[in-house]
Amino acid sequence: METLSFAQLHFDNSFVRSLPADPDTRQVPRQVLSGAYSRVLPVPVRAPKLLAVAPEVAELVGFQAADYAQQEFAQVFGGNALLQGMEPFAACYGGHQFGTWAGQLGDGRAMSLGEVLQRGQRWELQLKGAGRTPYSRGADGRAVLRSSIREFICSEAMHHLGVPTTRALCLVGTGDAVVRDMLYDGHPREEPGAIVCRVAPSFVRFGNFELFASRGQHQLLQQLLDYVIATHFPELGSPSPAVYATWLAEVARRTGELIAEWMRVGFTHGVMNTDNLSVLGLTIDYGPFGFLDNFDPNFTPNTTDAERRRYRYGQQPRVARWNLSKLAEALYPLIREVPPLEAALDVYEDTFLAAQRRTLAAKLGLRALANEDDGEAEAPTSDTALVQSLFELLSATETDFTLFFQGLAQLELPRVGHAEERELLAPLAPAYYSSEPLPRDVHERTLQFLRRYAERIASEHTSEPERRERMQRANPIYIPRNYLLQEAIDAAEAGDTGPLLTLLDVSRNPYTLQTGREHFAEKRPDWARSRVGCSMLSCSS
Repeated sequence: METLSFAQLHFDNSFVRSLPADPDTRQVPRQVLSGAYSRVLPVPVRAPKLLAVAPEVAELVGFQAADYAQQEFAQVFGGNALLQGMEPFAACYGGHQFGTWAGQLGDGRAMSLGEVLQRGQRWELQLKGAGRTPYSRGADGRAVLRSSIREFICSEAMHHLGVPTTRALCLVGTGDAVVRDMLYDGHPREEPGAIVCRVAPSFVRFGNFELFASRGQHQLLQQLLDYVIATHFPELGSPSPAVYATWLAEVARRTGELIAEWMRVGFTHGVMNTDNLSVLGLTIDYGPFGFLDNFDPNFTPNTTDAERRRYRYGQQPRVARWNLSKLAEALYPLIREVPPLEAALDVYEDTFLAAQRRTLAAKLGLRALANEDDGEAEAPTSDTALVQSLFELLSATETDFTLFFQGLAQLELPRVGHAEERELLAPLAPAYYSSEPLPRDVHERTLQFLRRYAERIASEHTSEPERRERMQRANPIYIPRNYLLQEAIDAAEAGDTGPLLTLLDVSRNPYTLQTGREHFAEKRPDWARSRVGCSMLSCSS
C-alpha cells in the first residue's frame, strides 16, 4: 500500500508498541487466541471522495485546511493509502451482547490507523468501514453511507451538546456499493458505501478486559490494564491491586457522569453491550441510536431490541451498572478481593445519582434539588414530588422532550398566579404532538405542576433571567433527530451533501437560536413517525 507524506503528523503508536500482536498475519475472519490486536491494512476502494470534514477535529489532530483540500486526504481516509508513521491494527475484544456472553468480537469493521500526538494530547485515528479484519466473522467489514452519516453527525453533535464522546474527523464516500438487509427481513439491497474516521484518545472498551479474563489470559489482562493506566490514567500511580481498584472506581465515576448526560439530552444508545462502553467514559459506537422525540422511558431505537427493550432510554442507568459489574468480574483475577469491586460499583451509583440531581435541577432552572441530607425536612419531599409529577405529565400525552423544556424556560413565572390559562399554557403548545386541546385531566395537571414549579423557583429567590440562563445552558434547542439525519441521508444518496453540511453546522451551536434554521428545532413530523430510518433502526451498517 502506498505511503504518503502530504501532512506532517507525529505518530506515537503506543498500543501496538506496548502490547503483544496476534502472530498470525492473515486478514481473514478467525479466532485470535493470542495477542491484544491483529495487524491489518485497509482494503482499497474504487473512488474515494471526501464528503465532509469536521474542521475542529482536523485542527485537534494537526491537519491544516490545505491538507484536506488535497485528493490525498481522501485516499488516506478512504483506505487506499497510509500516512508515514501509521501502523494499522484491529483490536481483539469480547463482550456481553443483550446480556449474553458472546465470546470474541473485536474490530470487525473498524481498524485504527495509529495514534497522533498533538499539543500534548493523544488521538487515535480509526476508520469504520475500511474492510475485512480477523474479527469480521461472516461480514465484509464495510459500512454504508446512511450509518456513516449518522455516526459522523452524532459524534460531533454530542461533543457540542457537552456529552463525553468519541469525535469524527471526516466522512469519505467509497464509490463502491455495499449490500445490506437493513431490517433483517430478507430484502437486501445495494447501498452506497462510506467510511467515517473516528477520533478518540483510545477506543479500549470493557470487552477488551472481559475477553482475556474469560480465556484465563491473566498476563495479557494485566499487560492491557497496566498499559491503559500508564497511558491514559498516569495520575493513579504505579500498577498494583490497589491502583487497579482505584482505576475501576474512576471508570465507574466517568460512566456515571456519562449516563447522566445521556439522560439529560434524551439520548438512547440502542446497543449498550459491554463491548460498546468505553473505559474512558466516552460515548462510543453510534449504531441504532436515537434521541427522544416524545418522552417515553420505554423508547428504544433498535429493532433488534424491540421486544425485550433491554436498552430502552429509562433502563440505561441500570444497564451501565450491570456492564460495570462485568468489568469488575473481569478484573477480579488482578485484584483478588471483592470489597474494592463492590466499592467501585457504589461509586457509580453515587456519581450517577448526584449527576442526575444536578442535571435535573439545571433543566428546571433550579440551583439544586434538595436531598435528604440537607437538613430541610420538607424540601426533599417537595422536590421529589415535583420531578415525579413532571415526568408523569410528560408521559400523560405525547409531549416532545426537548421542546417542553424550551417552552418551560419561556414561561413567565411571575404571571402563573393570575394569567389566563390559555396565556399560561401557550409556551408549551409547540411541544405537544396532537393539535387537539389537551385532555381535561392533563390540562388541570399541567396547571397544577406549573403553580408548584413557580413556587419552588420563588423559594430560591431566583430571578427570571437567572432561571432562563440556567435552563438555556442545560436544555438544547437542536438535537440530531432521526428524521433530520434521514433527510441528510436521502439528499446525500442523491448526490447532494448540502443538507449534511448544514446539519453539521447547526449541531455546532445546539444551545443558541440560529435565525433561518427553525426547521432543525421542530418536532418530528407525521411522515417520520413510521418511516424506516426515522423510527425503526437496526445494527445493519
